Amino acid sequence: MEKIALLNKYGLFDAKVPRYTSYPPANHFENGVGPRHQDSWLRAVPDGAEISVYVHIPFCKRLCWFCACRTQGTKTLRPVDAYVEVLKAEITKVRSKLPKGVKMARLHLGGGTPTILSADTMRDLLSSIFGAFERTETHEFSVEIDPTEASTELLDTLVEFGLNRASIGVQDFAEHVQDAIGRPQTFEKTARVVTHLRAAGVPSINMDLLYGLPTQTHQSFHATIDQVLKMCPDRLAIYGYAHVPWMSKRQVMINEADLPKPITRFELAELAQRRFVDAGYGMIGIDHFALATDSLFDADARGKLRRNFQGYTDDTADTLIGFGASAISKFREGFIQNAPSTSAYQERIADTGFAGHKGYVMSDHDLLVAQMVEDLMCRFAIDDKKLMAAFPDQETVIRQTVVSLMNEFQDLLFIGKEGLMLRHQAYALVRIIAKRIDDFTSVGESHSAAV
Repeated sequence: MEKIALLNKYGLFDAKVPRYTSYPPANHFENGVGPRHQDSWLRAVPDGAEISVYVHIPFCKRLCWFCACRTQGTKTLRPVDAYVEVLKAEITKVRSKLPKGVKMARLHLGGGTPTILSADTMRDLLSSIFGAFERTETHEFSVEIDPTEASTELLDTLVEFGLNRASIGVQDFAEHVQDAIGRPQTFEKTARVVTHLRAAGVPSINMDLLYGLPTQTHQSFHATIDQVLKMCPDRLAIYGYAHVPWMSKRQVMINEADLPKPITRFELAELAQRRFVDAGYGMIGIDHFALATDSLFDADARGKLRRNFQGYTDDTADTLIGFGASAISKFREGFIQNAPSTSAYQERIADTGFAGHKGYVMSDHDLLVAQMVEDLMCRFAIDDKKLMAAFPDQETVIRQTVVSLMNEFQDLLFIGKEGLMLRHQAYALVRIIAKRIDDFTSVGESHSAAV
């Protein structure tokens, strides 16, 4: 109860704060940052650099009610195939602006449902991507897989092109929860896909679960975890369901009265954490878990954990290039987001070859704040000495931030070997503290990036 009282004191159960998968969060991207910046920043990527690539497939045969991603339903593959043709044009345009020596270290296909593509269309898309970008020797190719929309032929095509990490959305296996969120997905069908991928030689399987879903209970979530652990995924993530019907209209289908109370949400997250740790997974950050054989576990152990739009990652590339509607590209200079609707995206590609419609230009101050937020999210610490060495012109801001945080969160923070460190029992509050870094360091800044 002492832990609950501490978390309640600092607003965990009613706070609305960003997930901090980027800094600044995407809802603070600005108009006026677009194709001109895209062209310049692509040309500025160092020759020989390793980059990451994300491809967004915004189509689903069914629209799950809980989802807040940018997706659209389709009953035929005709618009999907047409969209892939536009993707190929965008890939060609972007690659022409990059230095010849750039190599692709990561490729991730997300959505939506990437596995909605036919095997032939997927082969066409992957041929275009791998024809444009030479892979590094340690290249990782990952795909989000919906077991209910993944044919054996498609899975084999992915394996043929080098799939070595599969990410499978589970959410919850309880039938009453699936009925409440509009997502039927049996354990048996999911297990068959996992078995097929492993038999085909895919070395790593990730799984995502959601807590805080309507009608979800301790007992039902416990049973879901039992089923997930039977499949022995290499990596797990548990995310809290965000009910935002004003942003995602399909969520009006969910009965708000069926949503667990905030304290129950926390208990469900704690339940998953205990079960996964007891099963031999290491806890990574606030919501990821990995076996000791997984690269994410190794990155965390070596202090190399990073944060990006997929959550925690061991990806070390400074440049992420996003293709497709709503996809976000990250450069050292800033962020560019493609037009969110498929129609607007396709029109922009047809007009200029670029689809950027908003973004953010990072100042030196923004880079400092981004580093502090990432350090806190990934290592639960702010190493002021390392920050001062990296940002010597901002020593005063760094010192003021550390002092301010100590004053405001004195029962959560302490001075340790890595600088200002967060106590273990307060890890759940890390995003709230990250939000305060925004507030403390944005004072006096003319170029606002505060959340």
